[in-house]
Amino acid sequence: MWMPLRYSKVFLCQHCRMLGGVRRLSLLRSQALVAGQWTGADNGATFEVTNPATDQVLGSVPDLGPAETGRAVEAAARYQTTWETTPAKRRSQLLHEYFRVLEAHSEQLAELITAEQGKPLAEARAEVAYGSAYIEWYAGEARRIYGDYVEGAPNKETLLIRQPAGVAALITPWNFPFAMLARKLGAALACGCVAVAKPAEDTPLTALAMAELAQRAGLPDGTLSVITSSRRNAAPVGAALCADPRIAVMSFTGSTAVGKLLYAQCAPTVKKLALELGGNSPFIVFDSADLQKAVAGCMASKFRNAGQTCVSTNRILVQNGIYERFVAALSEAMDRQLTLGNGATDGVNVGPLVNDAQMNKVSGLVSESVRQGAAVVRGGGPHSLGGRFFAPTLLRDVTPDMVCFKEEVFGPVSACARFETEEEALSIANNTDAGLAAYMFTENISQAWRVSKRLQYGMVGVNEGIVSQPEAAFGGVKQSGLGREGSRHSIEDYTDIKYICFGTQ
Repeated sequence: MWMPLRYSKVFLCQHCRMLGGVRRLSLLRSQALVAGQWTGADNGATFEVTNPATDQVLGSVPDLGPAETGRAVEAAARYQTTWETTPAKRRSQLLHEYFRVLEAHSEQLAELITAEQGKPLAEARAEVAYGSAYIEWYAGEARRIYGDYVEGAPNKETLLIRQPAGVAALITPWNFPFAMLARKLGAALACGCVAVAKPAEDTPLTALAMAELAQRAGLPDGTLSVITSSRRNAAPVGAALCADPRIAVMSFTGSTAVGKLLYAQCAPTVKKLALELGGNSPFIVFDSADLQKAVAGCMASKFRNAGQTCVSTNRILVQNGIYERFVAALSEAMDRQLTLGNGATDGVNVGPLVNDAQMNKVSGLVSESVRQGAAVVRGGGPHSLGGRFFAPTLLRDVTPDMVCFKEEVFGPVSACARFETEEEALSIANNTDAGLAAYMFTENISQAWRVSKRLQYGMVGVNEGIVSQPEAAFGGVKQSGLGREGSRHSIEDYTDIKYICFGTQ
């Protein structure tokens, strides 16, 4: 998903092809979708969606609350029986058609993602391809939801079958507005669960476009509803979804703090939960590493989406013997490859941070780390472009007690620390409540296997900076969440096992 681009002068396009007018965004919708009907808020309230690079208003969408959310759930519950009894082959066919429609509109989707989220257009295209691949994967998985026959006690035949759990609530984040919804929605629909999706308030337009294309693909009314709400209404809408007993599955991708809140709010109705929460990914470079390969992997993992990914490298741990060379090579690569600017401009590969809150957070973490003793090699603060543009930053001489190591930065900041031994690296890497993704670079195969097993993370990249793919089980351990997305294992989050015992006496 990462394509290195040459570094050139930093710029912000004033007349780029996409900002010539919002009219280019052909999939723009201004209403929410409930059971096949495009609708607004009961009180007519709306909120604006803006481009984080330019502050241009892209459009307005309904600001729904708990009442409208309840009606969306009610409509989904009515349709659940119809969808869960739709033959698996038919569900598979409809998902395959949805995949084809998404592919046919990939460029319009990519332009919409860049406009509302800010990431470079090349990355937005990659996100659409990546997310669509999940729809294609689940189109196949719809016909591979297997049960078991177990030889049990005498005169008893034991069958275990998987059935749809029921209506699924899908709450998605702003950093990958297409891909995060695609991989949840594909799994839910493949298993026979209808979905009520709640996109992030910063990026609702992509989800609405996906709903529009679902209709064009022939997915029946009721299989997908998309409810939009402002930041003010986000918590009440989330609470309404958690409290509603008609919701059987809650799938959420976002911060650990919000995930814990939803976890608690789902307890009274004992829902199935799939939570993909925050990370604090270590990136370990051993003396035995191929330096060029390690730098390329770090660039791919760290600067994709301006560092705003849950599996982004957050703590770079470099063994003493290669530390100085690695820092110098990483600094050179950042200087040569990274171009900051409006994501719609050709050649740009680092866009703005998504909103002012994110800008303030990243700025504060870097400032505090420097105060604690980290040295700035390059960058170090907001860029002269102003707005939400943060200069790609490299910090060295970082120690594990610094705030940039203890918290997830979620920005274009590389923080490098030294270590002496393998045991020390493992101790630092595992010293966190997060356990989503980890990376290591070594040419020693024994070390690669040994360290991979001891890293307390759900995913480990060995000599690889991009690990996510539809065929793999994406998810974490510890406080990084529950469940898995992708692979055959994601089916478990949207199905229940039913045990049927036949007496044959």
